[in-house]
Amino acid sequence: MTQPSKWMVLAFAFSATVINYLDRQTLSVLAPVLLVQYHISAESYSRIVSAFMLAYTVSNGISGRLLDRLGSKVGYAVTIALWSAAEMLHALAGGAMSFGICRFVLGIGEAGNYPAGVKLIAEWFPTEERSLAAGIFNSGAAIGAILAPPLLVWIALAAGIKAAFLIVGILGFIWLAAWQAVYKPSKRSFQERSRTVDTGQLLRSKFLWQFTLSKVFSDPVWYFYTFWFPQYLRTAFHFSLQQIGATAWIPFFTAAAGNVVGGLLFVPLRRICISPQKTRRVAIIAFSVLMISAVFIPACKSPAVSIAVVSVATFGYSGALANLLSLPTDVFEPEVVASVWGFASVGSGFGGMLFALVTGWIVQRHSFSPAFVLFGLLPVLAGILVWFLPTESGISRVHPADVIC
Repeated sequence: MTQPSKWMVLAFAFSATVINYLDRQTLSVLAPVLLVQYHISAESYSRIVSAFMLAYTVSNGISGRLLDRLGSKVGYAVTIALWSAAEMLHALAGGAMSFGICRFVLGIGEAGNYPAGVKLIAEWFPTEERSLAAGIFNSGAAIGAILAPPLLVWIALAAGIKAAFLIVGILGFIWLAAWQAVYKPSKRSFQERSRTVDTGQLLRSKFLWQFTLSKVFSDPVWYFYTFWFPQYLRTAFHFSLQQIGATAWIPFFTAAAGNVVGGLLFVPLRRICISPQKTRRVAIIAFSVLMISAVFIPACKSPAVSIAVVSVATFGYSGALANLLSLPTDVFEPEVVASVWGFASVGSGFGGMLFALVTGWIVQRHSFSPAFVLFGLLPVLAGILVWFLPTESGISRVHPADVIC
């Protein structure tokens, strides 16, 4: 069997991420109905979200190392099989506790998607193409979020809520069958698996810890829009499920555009500064500024304006992330990239879990307004941490062209 092209490999990572976010969004899109049907409060819903984030947090620290040990083909297959099975189990849930358990198992499986995707990019793409490849890969999250509201609402109205969980879960197993039939690891991936880096040495990297801390403050912004935006439309503007299905996809459409623009911006910025690291950091700061727009949401009195402002924020988040995804590949060798991203995603999960509970408390006792201000300011702190990241990993060779200018 011949090796697939790098673009076919990227297509697999992209489509897996689409499915990943369809699975993740099923509960949030249907939340306005589920919360009423199963008598679940905002605080209970926040605990369900946090159950997902807890599992996601713990599993990221394991999945990255596991992927580096097993290799991309086996590692990706294991993770998507687990999360797809967990998604289908949601059809058996009947209350806050059982939904929380299902989300916990889902989080364990979904933790492998980003370490796997970043590893594939490091193995198959040269430095110059990684921001664009990462942007395309990550745009799967936005595409999944775009498809989720209309698709899931249509399925729920046509066949019932349980069918929505079952159908989306089956998509993962269809992907798995194609992956097993088509994917053949690159020669480089076999070479990288023969080299290992001691965990203790990896944990002594200052870059790793500071990068992880930046994700504690950056990723909860995306989780907020992913898990809470449909409920915001219901609470603030009394949107029906049909109206949510018709409009909740818009901020995720702009997020998809942000991924591509963020990746393409790397090329003209590179002409200004020869270093890939500096180029990506400049792009991250520029896009992070756009996320501050969320602080103006409380002043918006119409749903159209609110959706437009949120769309600017999601565009900024994805544009920044397209470049953030490639930062570890500038300083670490491919054999540890999944481990680095997995560890950093522990910070992402911890931040998401913490701020999900904070969001539930704020919404239950006040309103969505303070939450939007909070998530408009967090990217500022994350951007500062990224800008001052070390320029070397501390454990692996850095190529001269990658030294920051």
